[in-house]
Amino acid sequence: MKRIVMALAAAIFFMSPFVFAESEHAGYDHGMMQKGDMQNEQKNLVDVDNNICPVSGEEIKEEAKATYEYEGKIYNFCCPMCIDEFKKYPEKYIEKIKKSQEEKETEESQENNEVEGGAK
Repeated sequence: MKRIVMALAAAIFFMSPFVFAESEHAGYDHGMMQKGDMQNEQKNLVDVDNNICPVSGEEIKEEAKATYEYEGKIYNFCCPMCIDEFKKYPEKYIEKIKKSQEEKETEESQENNEVEGGAK
């Protein structure tokens, strides 16, 4: 009888933290996400689609490509080490990406104008 009482007391002692922990969180909203919520959150990210690493200046090879999300945008890098450098000075490298993309758009626009001008 004494062993039964001791075993019962030990079981109550060891189980009580779980019982009380559950009751403390009973009314708490943990902000559970539905399956689609994470996908929707992912869809809001904008891929900057840079093919030149802003840190090293190298062309990004698909097999070695590293990506990093910063302020809702996905940036591409030639390797994970460049991400570490980007994290130190993100605005500096974002500006480099913007300039590179503007130059690329200007070149493409000029090429299109030359092709259209030659076709007339």
